[in-house]
Amino acid sequence: MKLMRGRTLLRVMILFALCVLVPAALHAAPPLSTGPVAPALSATPSGVNVTGLGGNSASWSIVVLLTFLTLIPSLLLCITPFARLLIVFHFLRQALGLQTTPSNQTLIGLSMILTFFLMQPVGAVVYDTAIVPLEAGTITPLEALNRAGTPIRNFMAHYVREKDVALFLELAHEPRPHKVQDLSFRVMLPAYILSELKAGFQIGTVLFLPFLVVDMVVASITTSVGMMQLPPVVISTPLKLLLFLMVDGWHLLIGSLMRSFS
Repeated sequence: MKLMRGRTLLRVMILFALCVLVPAALHAAPPLSTGPVAPALSATPSGVNVTGLGGNSASWSIVVLLTFLTLIPSLLLCITPFARLLIVFHFLRQALGLQTTPSNQTLIGLSMILTFFLMQPVGAVVYDTAIVPLEAGTITPLEALNRAGTPIRNFMAHYVREKDVALFLELAHEPRPHKVQDLSFRVMLPAYILSELKAGFQIGTVLFLPFLVVDMVVASITTSVGMMQLPPVVISTPLKLLLFLMVDGWHLLIGSLMRSFS
C-alpha cells in the first residue's frame, strides 16, 4: 500500500511539472532573436578579449600576484621561525600526554602569532627599503626584489649552521663565499630550514626529559605496589599537568623560545 501511494505521488509531481512549470518557463523565456549572434570572444591584436569584463586580458602583475599567494605557506616555512616553534609545541603536547589539547589549530595560530612578532622588524625594513621606493616609482620591481632579499638573508644568516651551508654548497657546486650574507637563496633556504628542524628537535628533546622522568617514577611506583591493571599514564598525566602549571610552563617556554632568536 505504501509503495502504491509513493508511485501515485511521484506521478502527480511529474504531471505538475509538465502542466505548470514547463509552460511557465517557456512563457518567461525571452523570444529568440533572428539576427546575427554576437561572438562571445573577440580576437584583438593584443590577444583574446572576453566581452563583458572590460579592458584587455589579465595583466601579468595579477598573474604574478596570484602565483605568489599560492607560495606564501611554503615561504612562511622556509624563511621564518615557524617550523621551529611548531615542532617545539608538538613535542610539548606529546610530553604532557595530551593528544588533542591544545588543538592543531591553536598551536598553528600561536606559532603564526609568534612568527609575526619575530619577523615584524624584518618586515619593516623590507617595507622601507623595497616597497616604498617601488610604489614611488624610483626603482624597478627587480631592484625591489633584490632589496627585499637582503634583510631576509641577514635574518636567516644568524641561525643557519655552517655544516648545513657546507652541505648545500657542495651539492650546488658553488664556490665558498667570504661571508654567510653572500650566499645565494638556492643554498640559504634549504640550509636554513634544515637548521631550524635541528634546533626544533633539540629543544623538544630537552623539553621532553623532565616529563619522561615523571612517567618513569610513576610507572615504577605503580608496579612496585602491585597496581598492574591501572595504566601509569592515568596517574602521570595529572601530575605532569600540575608540574607544568606550578612552574608557569607557558611563560617559561615562550620566553626561552623568544630569547633563542634574540
